[in-house]
Parts: sequence; C-alpha cells; structure tokens
Amino acid sequence: MSSRIHEIAKHYNVEPKEMLSWLKEQGYVSADTKSVSSTVSKIYNDEIEKKYGKAAAPAAAPSTPVVEATAPTPAQVASEPSQVKLPAGVFVKSAQDIVREKEEAVKAAAAARAAANPPPPPPVMVMPAPVAPKLPPAPAVKSPLPPPRFAPSVPAVPRPAPATPSFAPSSAPAPQAPKSPPTAPVTPVPVAKAPLATPALPPRAPATPPVLPPRSATTPPIPSASSITVTEEGGVKIIHLKPPIIVRDFAVALGLKPFKLISELMEMSIFASMNQSIDEAVATKLADKHGFLLDIKHRVATPVVPVVSAEKAKINKEEKAREEDLKNLATRPPVVVIMGHVDHGKTSLLDAIRKANVAAGEAGGITQHIGAYQVEHNGRKITFLDTPGHAAFTKMRARGAQVTDIAVLVVAADDGFMPQTDEALKHAQEAKVSLMVAVNKMDVKGANIERVKQQMQERQIAPEDWGGETVTVPVAAIKGQGITELLEMILLQADVLELKANPKAEASGVVIESQVDVGRGPLATVIVQRGTLRVGDAIVCGPHWAKVRAMFDDEGKNIKEAPPATPVRVIGWSGAPDSGAKFISAKNARDAENLAEEAEDLLKKTTVTDDAAPKDISIDALFANIAATQAKTLRVVIKSDVFGSLEAVKNVLEGIKSNKVSLDVVAGDVGVLSKNDVLMASASKAVLIGFNTKQENGVTALAKHHGVTIESFSIIYELADRVKELMADLLDPDLKENKLGGAEVRQVFPVAKGFVAGCLVTEGKVNRGTTARVRRGKESIYEGKVGTLRRFKDDANEVRAGLECGIRLDGFDGYQPGDRIECFEIQKVRAQL
Repeated sequence: MSSRIHEIAKHYNVEPKEMLSWLKEQGYVSADTKSVSSTVSKIYNDEIEKKYGKAAAPAAAPSTPVVEATAPTPAQVASEPSQVKLPAGVFVKSAQDIVREKEEAVKAAAAARAAANPPPPPPVMVMPAPVAPKLPPAPAVKSPLPPPRFAPSVPAVPRPAPATPSFAPSSAPAPQAPKSPPTAPVTPVPVAKAPLATPALPPRAPATPPVLPPRSATTPPIPSASSITVTEEGGVKIIHLKPPIIVRDFAVALGLKPFKLISELMEMSIFASMNQSIDEAVATKLADKHGFLLDIKHRVATPVVPVVSAEKAKINKEEKAREEDLKNLATRPPVVVIMGHVDHGKTSLLDAIRKANVAAGEAGGITQHIGAYQVEHNGRKITFLDTPGHAAFTKMRARGAQVTDIAVLVVAADDGFMPQTDEALKHAQEAKVSLMVAVNKMDVKGANIERVKQQMQERQIAPEDWGGETVTVPVAAIKGQGITELLEMILLQADVLELKANPKAEASGVVIESQVDVGRGPLATVIVQRGTLRVGDAIVCGPHWAKVRAMFDDEGKNIKEAPPATPVRVIGWSGAPDSGAKFISAKNARDAENLAEEAEDLLKKTTVTDDAAPKDISIDALFANIAATQAKTLRVVIKSDVFGSLEAVKNVLEGIKSNKVSLDVVAGDVGVLSKNDVLMASASKAVLIGFNTKQENGVTALAKHHGVTIESFSIIYELADRVKELMADLLDPDLKENKLGGAEVRQVFPVAKGFVAGCLVTEGKVNRGTTARVRRGKESIYEGKVGTLRRFKDDANEVRAGLECGIRLDGFDGYQPGDRIECFEIQKVRAQL
C-alpha cells in the first residue's frame, strides 16, 4: 500500500515540495522522483509522524459558533498571552478546573467498580484493573478562581461523567459531576445546532486506559492473531509461535517496527513484504540477534523433545537411513584407478580400453589431470580414473586411490618398478583398495616379466602364479594385447568385492577435479558414490554449492541423471570446489546456499591466527626481522586450468629451497588469466604464472602498462625451471676477476709529470684504460687505470707479450725495478641459488 506525497503533505500541513525533498534525503523515495503526485510506501508513516508530529484535524466550519473551549495550558499562556481572543460571553475553563474534574471522575469510577466487585474475566481475555493515568497534581485552590478578565462570569456547564468501561458492572452507580464554584448568572449563549466542541486537538485517549503489567514467567501470554506469545524464563525471553512466520507479527514480537525488520532481511539478501512469511532458519537468526530464543511449534501434535535427546534422535535417524539402504541396495559398477610411473603407458592403456587417444591431447605426452571415464564390457559398466605419473602430482594420485575400489598398478616390462611406482603402491595400500598389476610394454625389446614379478615379491605383493594374491596381467597397450583379459579380471575382482549402493537415497559423492570454463563458469567432475544425482538437484561441497543446471558424461553427452559409480561433469556451481572434497544433497537451492555460508564461516574461524600470542621482542629477533624484510623474495600469482594442477604447481614451487631467495605464492586460483589477476600482481609486485590456461582480451596490454611479467606454461617441469631462473635473477650478480696480462718493471724513467715504468710484457697483453695493480713481492701496493702506454715514442693501445713498453698508472709514481704490473677486468656472472 502507498499514498500520494501531496496528500501526506496536506495531512500534516506541510508544503508538498518540502515533503518531497525530505523523503528524498531519507531515501524513502527514489532520487529521480520529481512529482509530488508520486507515491510513498505506508511503512514509512511512523517516521513521517516523528518528523512532522501528529496530523492536523480538519478545521471547523467558519459559520459554526463555539460554545465551550478548553483553556490553554500554562506553557501556552506564558508563551502567547496576547494571542487568545474569544467572543464575548464565552466561558473558558482553566487548566486547574479540567485537571480537578478528571481526578474526581476517575476516583468516582474506581469507587463504583470496587463496590460492585465484578466477577473475573474469561481466561481468553485477561485485563487488569484500570489505573488512573499519571497526571501532574493540581495546585491547592483555597478560593474559587476569579473569572477571566476578557469574559463575563458564566456558570460552568457540568460535563457528563466519563463513559463506564465495557468491563465495569452495569449496576454500578453513575458518578456525580463535580460542582463548580458559584458565579454570577449571565445570559447563556444559544447552542442550537452546534456540536459540543470541535477543538483542533489530537484524539483523546480514554479517561481510564488499562495499564498492562510487565511480562514475567507467571504472566499469561497475550493472545494474537498469529498465535505468537512471548514469555520469560530465567531472564531469557522466549518467543512461542507456529508457522508460517509473518514478517509483521514477528516484528511486533521482537519489539521492532516492521520496516526495520524488512531492512534487516534485505541486509541478508531476503526481500519480503510485511505480509509474507520467512523461513524458520532466518527467523531463528533474527531472534538470536535481538536476544530472544525461538520456540517453533509445528502444527503436527508431537510431544516436546528435550534438548538432551537430540543426539539420540540423530542416531535413530541414521539407523533408519541404514535400514532404508539395506532394503534398496543394488549392484553398482566398480571404480578403477590407473596408477604408475610416468611414461609407463597408463594413459595409453586407457586409450586402448576406451579406444580413444587421450595422451595425444596432453602437453608433452604426460597426463597432468585426473580423467574420469566409463566403459562397458560384456554388458557391465566399469568406471576408470587416470592419474598423472609425474612426481609433482603426488596429491592427485593419492586422491585417485582414495575414491576407488580397485587400483591397477601399471609397470613397464622393460623398466620395472620406479620411484613413482613405489609411491603409487604406497597410496593404494594406505587407501586399502584391491590391488592388481598390469605389466605393460610386453611387445618392447628387453621386456622381462619375470623381473617385474621378482620386484613384486620383494615388495610383499607376490603374483598369483608365485603363490601370492595379486592378480597380474601382461598387456601391450599400443597393440591392444591383453586388454580383454584385464577387463575380465577387473569384473571378477568386482564380483568378489560385492560392490553395492542405494540408488534411491539422496545423492552424495566426491569431487575428482574442478575448473572454471570461460563460457560455462565453474565446472566440477564428480563421482556419485551413493544415490542418484539428477538435473535440478541442489548440492553442497564445503563453502561452494550448486543447483545442477546440466550434466555431461566423459564423451560430452548431456545426461539427465547419474546413478552410483558414475563420473559426470556438473555445471551450476557458485565457485570451483576443492578436488577430493565430499558433496551432499540439500533440500533446495536456498538451503544449499545457507549450508555453504555456514561452512565458509567455520573455515574463516579456523584459519584466523592468534594475534594475541606473545611475541619475541629480543634484539636477535629484531635483527632477524630486519634481515627478513631485506631478503630477496619472488612473489607469484598462479592461475591454472583445474584445481588439481594448481595443487601440483604449488607443491612444486614449495619444493624449491634457497637460502638466498624466498618464494611467496601470493594467490592461486583456477580459470583464465584476467585483468584482475594483472592488477593483483601489480599491487603485490608479483610475477603472473599461467599453467594450461588462456588470457582474456586486453590482459597483455594491461600487463605491459603496469610492468607485470606474465609467464605461461603447459608442462610442469618447464614451469619449475623458469621459476628458478626468475629467483636467480633477483640476486646480485657475482663479480669474477679475469686476468688479461702482466708486465715486469725493468727500469724507471723520470718524465715531466712524474715517473714511467719501462716494462717487458711477460704474458697476455696490456691495454690502455684497463684496470691494473702494482705488486711488490706478495703485496699489492696500488690499483688503478693504465693512463699511459707507449711503444718507444709512439702511443699504443695494446702491447702483447714479448714486447717492451712504457707504462704509467694514473696517480702513481712509486715504481721500482722488479715490480709486477697485472692487468685484469671484472666480469659479472649470474648468481646461482
């Protein structure tokens, strides 16, 4: 509802333009509003009334004669004594008369109610005994007041007694009107067709308004239309209500104006009107903010459960969920991870299984992502995960082992077990998954499967034909040999494990990889471990949430639902979730967003450092801090295509150790190189490093303007080498002395400006202008530039070994026969970490 601005201004006797400008200043109407015919919401009526006071009542018609008027207050008489003008013959009561009449009327009504002793009211409506309003005591009057000097004395017309309240008994005697002091009789003014009084005053309250006692634990709650009651227990105010929770009623219970509550809801990004309902979680937060506890009584008649039994209820709920799972369990496909050393043929083996060419699409021929695929063999599905084998991707291999049922360890028949093979074996054993070994490259010259089996025996994973339990399958991925046998052994192992899941439960699983796509926004490759994920579902993963807009399989086809053990790519995330994190389903998008916000708040609290901890302020610590500020530091901002690669890049950079230069990763994120990244790198004086990612338009020009260096890489070990070079470039170059030649002083010749050494060049060459030092025995006595170099009487620029010459160093004359003059140059050599 809303009202016109000019109508409100007229109501308060204010100029419409003045009202419009004030509403603009307060923000109650738009700044673009120009007409006073515009409307303003009625939720601001209370604020307008505070500004301009009570609304003026309509003025009486000019033809209506005034019979009786209330005397002005003493303050008004004192302030404006000369402005009171009334017609002759009109009697005006004084303030003392009015106060005295009200007091006597109140006392008479109270005496009548006490004598009647009325019965108690019904329990639905409890109204306490009325109490007379607090009025200032009337001054003692010893004699009747003289009549006003501006009107003749007129006998006061007795006012009727105030109406009896609705809750007073009808048998109570009516109080008598108080007698006015005797005055001289005068001719009364005719009162025909005139109202009793029409003063322009605010509406009067009842003579005896009911005064409610303060609320307490023993005070019965006040009923309301929305069934909201407020009680107090142990000093804590509790609001009891039943849903739906209407904004207007809830604001009254909190003691707020409705528009104040609407403002707080808008700060929480919730837009609701006064008549709309709000969620229980939002109402609980608002009640807690204002110091109330919220007791929501649902309409279903359920016994009150004490707080202590909440944990028991949770356990019962989990048991019931387990029973439902047991009823609906169904066989699911196995999840298999391919692990092993780099270049042992993991991705080539998966190519042969999928009949695709994945390795050709990877930079440098090595896998740098976790790929999730699903194949079908003999009418049954198998989910495969391909992990990178490079040493930098340790965490990605560990993550792949943790989310699978069977781990296939790929070992090259010509190389055997290598460092990353042992590391992958350790991850599989820690994850306690079923282990199989695929001996690849059986078609390569030098293949020796017996040697591989011997290495397996040494690592306590003996093959089956050697009396162990590890299934070993020889394959040749390039030629497609042994692929069928490997798939059949995987299905056999899955039958032994009896893998089952409940497809009817709420969807949950794990995030395998995440990234930010230019056109689609944040993406995440997930594996559903329980339940069925459908388009439109709301899911939560840590501080990020998603309403599933679309899902794609490993071939890029759009699918509507994903049963257990199915890898899918999900679109619709609020941000790129962390790889390896669990995701769960939520009731709806709003509930998912609330859960994500709670997780983010918890994450912030756990990462806050304790600033109040005592700090070492010793002299050694002071010098250490000064040295730390002067130390060389390379700052980098990293952008990667997927979260797993970002994790690997950070791991590689953390492994670069140097006592001369430290490395600081300012920020790291997934997505394309943007202008914001350039500005961040410029502010922190960092190098912007991109790994397998592209640039937005205008990034190069902006980086050149701000002097930011951008380095892009697609192979991780090239990135590590380049970062080492950038760190070395921060160091001051090492100075290296390179000897050019030497001469021996044979005789000293005096000249006009000093002395010249007659020398024989014994090695190398002597050049004019080069740096030279004079040695006498083992001691260096002077160092300076070669100022004069002569061959006989001619100046020379260079004299080689075996020739005689005259040499004079600038500013030195103390030559002696037998001294040696050595010429050298200082070269700057790049420092090493």
